[in-house]
Amino acid sequence: MLVIVGYLVILVSIFGGFAMAGGHLASLWQPVEVLMIGGGALGAMLVSSGPKVLKSTLKALPSIFKGSKYNKALYLELLALLFEILAKIRKEGLMSVESDVEDPHTSPIFSKYPAISHDHHMVEFITDYLRLMVGGNLNAMEIENLMDNEIETHHQEGNIPVSAMAKLGDGLPAFGIVAAVMGVVHTMESVGIPPAELGMLIAAALVGTFLGILLAYGFVAPLSTLLENKLQESSKVFECTKVTLLASLNGYAPQVAVEFGRKVLFSTERPGFTELEEHIKQAKGK
Repeated sequence: MLVIVGYLVILVSIFGGFAMAGGHLASLWQPVEVLMIGGGALGAMLVSSGPKVLKSTLKALPSIFKGSKYNKALYLELLALLFEILAKIRKEGLMSVESDVEDPHTSPIFSKYPAISHDHHMVEFITDYLRLMVGGNLNAMEIENLMDNEIETHHQEGNIPVSAMAKLGDGLPAFGIVAAVMGVVHTMESVGIPPAELGMLIAAALVGTFLGILLAYGFVAPLSTLLENKLQESSKVFECTKVTLLASLNGYAPQVAVEFGRKVLFSTERPGFTELEEHIKQAKGK
């Protein structure tokens, strides 16, 4: 929603200001300039991006119109889930969670937390490292290193559409200049026409530069920043899980381990200590 509002503010401010200054909006309608800029930028993106990059970018773009799912409610569920699993391990041993790890979709523990169980990436991350803990062949330092590598891989993969949009934004002003130069060439070959018509050709050429800069910094570059922010949010949930599980591996009680995880969350989504404690009690009562 904010994306649409932001775009409307940009359009109203720029085109409205132009009209208020006495400009004629019709003079800005130059479909040929749009074709040259948009087509050139799209073609360059196709050349520089393979199928994997294009598929990843197209998949990521619809998320810009959706609100973030990484809110306080989700983190409360995540920490309550981790607490319940770790409490069961502490009480009954590592092997007690083997069935939950092997088939989380039928697990009575995971089923109590739908926000987590419906996200296969989070479920896979949790169960994979619980499986390693149950196996008992890796120490805490080795598991931490493996977690760091997986989180870094997730970040690199999520950065693909961010980088693609950033490069597209960087190229748009240059294609605007290309369109403007083509317009100037057309103007120079038409120097014999009346001054009024010549002025229209010059104006059309200058619109190319204007559109390239507007599309780059008003539309595409902000999308790149937004996708980057969403990537940071999606990584935080894995960091929270990592810190909690490692704290348990290092011998801390479940109550303390989830506190480790709570502390790494952004302050805007971090639940309070008492709030988390109350949520865990409610979850245990289900």
